[in-house]
Amino acid sequence: MAKPVSIEVWNPNGKYRVVSTKSMPGTRWINLLIQQDCRLEICTEKKTILSVEDIIALIGDKCDGVIGQVRGKAFSNMAVGYNNVDVNAANKYGVAVGNTPGVLTETTAELAASLTLAAARRIVEADEFMRAGLYDGWLPHLFVGNLLKGQTVGVIGAGRIGSAYARMMANGETPVTWKRASSMDEVLQEADIISLHPILDKTTYHLVNKERLSKMKKEAILINCSRGPVIDEVALVDHLKENPMFRVGLDVFEDEPNMKPGLAELKNAIVVPHIASASKWTREGMATLAALNVLGKIKGYPVWFDANRVEPFLNENAQPPAACPSIVNAKALSLPVSKL
Repeated sequence: MAKPVSIEVWNPNGKYRVVSTKSMPGTRWINLLIQQDCRLEICTEKKTILSVEDIIALIGDKCDGVIGQVRGKAFSNMAVGYNNVDVNAANKYGVAVGNTPGVLTETTAELAASLTLAAARRIVEADEFMRAGLYDGWLPHLFVGNLLKGQTVGVIGAGRIGSAYARMMANGETPVTWKRASSMDEVLQEADIISLHPILDKTTYHLVNKERLSKMKKEAILINCSRGPVIDEVALVDHLKENPMFRVGLDVFEDEPNMKPGLAELKNAIVVPHIASASKWTREGMATLAALNVLGKIKGYPVWFDANRVEPFLNENAQPPAACPSIVNAKALSLPVSKL
């Protein structure tokens, strides 16, 4: 028998049972659920990742909706990606799968731009040097990095986030020219900076591998704020060791939360713990959208007509639309679409 999982309960007499596998930022998402007669159970286990046994014990035999890890009539990721969900299985059992696009575009692009600047100017190395008490005074050769002005930036996956990153990198007084590359290899060979923003599926798994790394410039900068398995991390570690002027900025990892052996020791790698969406407004907005996806399915609401325009759901001074912000398998489940 599975060990009971610790929970925090809101509105214990609510008609609809909604489970959140993790505590989420803010309180608006909680209030929106309990105002609509939901009993909300929030897992308070001190675990980053719940086991299958934990999830079964948490959710039990009857549940109307889940935020976090899938089961029930409706499920929503607190993320824009949903490669962690077996959507085909969800379709088979009639489970609506929600995600949270439109709210984390600028925040994620901002971190990608920050990692680019940090890698180019060797900011993390300089910070460690300073904290270690090694700074004796200014020297001409101390932490010389790359000037980004005039360099070629390549974006692989120019969707919402990739396009926002490109706008940030192009912001300045110098006139900008751009072109659509004929192939990924052209981007790899010509760009000084490459930022990865594709979805993760069978076609993008290990998109950047040993062969493609070898095509890049020896002093190039590679940024990944998309999904870890887009890069063959073992090949990346070898490439960084062989090319000390090559730099990388990573927010995601192939075997997250673990890094491949050797990566943490490399000075030409900047690694941060999946914080691309980590602004207060963005994370609270993601929690709100995830909750409203589940609530909308429970209430029988239609799917919002445009997942790129989620602002009406995020306005704290107004009641959100009677719709699910974003259901990725809405078409497969033949769910109605809002006419608003």
